[in-house]
Amino acid sequence: MTRILLVEDDETLQVAVRYNLERAGYEVTVAGDGETALETASTLRPDAVILDIMLPGLDGFEVCRRLRAQSAVPILILTARDDEFNRVLGLELGADDYLTKPFSMRELVARVKALLRRRELLARELAGEPSASDVLTLGPLRIDFAARRVWRETREVTLKPREFELLAYLARHRDRVCRSEELLRAVWGYETFGDYRTLAVHIHGLREKLEDDPRHPRLIETVRGVGYRLTTSHLKPSRC
Repeated sequence: MTRILLVEDDETLQVAVRYNLERAGYEVTVAGDGETALETASTLRPDAVILDIMLPGLDGFEVCRRLRAQSAVPILILTARDDEFNRVLGLELGADDYLTKPFSMRELVARVKALLRRRELLARELAGEPSASDVLTLGPLRIDFAARRVWRETREVTLKPREFELLAYLARHRDRVCRSEELLRAVWGYETFGDYRTLAVHIHGLREKLEDDPRHPRLIETVRGVGYRLTTSHLKPSRC
């Protein structure tokens, strides 16, 4: 059975979330604080983590950072703060998605299903045999799809799990515009909902790591009102 770690100190919300997830067929383990969450995650090895930001002691941001440093487990953060700073900070620390309280249980379950679906698809991809097509060179950029590694010239670039999947999709569909809705479905698994800010934060992260001048991107272009395009026409061959 798929294991979900729920990190939430509000007992009423604990009960409601656990009930709805168990109805959906998941096994749920609850932790009420950050330290317990980290200890539980190391032994349970959950398939996904639902993480509240406002926790006693170690807050959710620090828990997210530590979890991401040791695992690629999908992380959905919950926050009562409906401000952009906290949403963006959670995503930059490695969370895959977020929900702002109050939220509907139906949407929570749908987002968990989307995260797990992406995890399953990734596992299937990695189970395949590597081939020459698993490595793509675009000018100074080299992407190893099977190993999930990226280099710019001779320097390896460390990407978060969703950043890599986003880059991989754009690279495989290079030189054409990928609509924002298409990217959300392909990378996050959203069907009928999605937060464009989540996508924008990950695009920003890629530009910071891959562009010569992130403020004036030439590799990953924004097509206003539509989406994004990874452009290769101006790329020069690697000097390595």
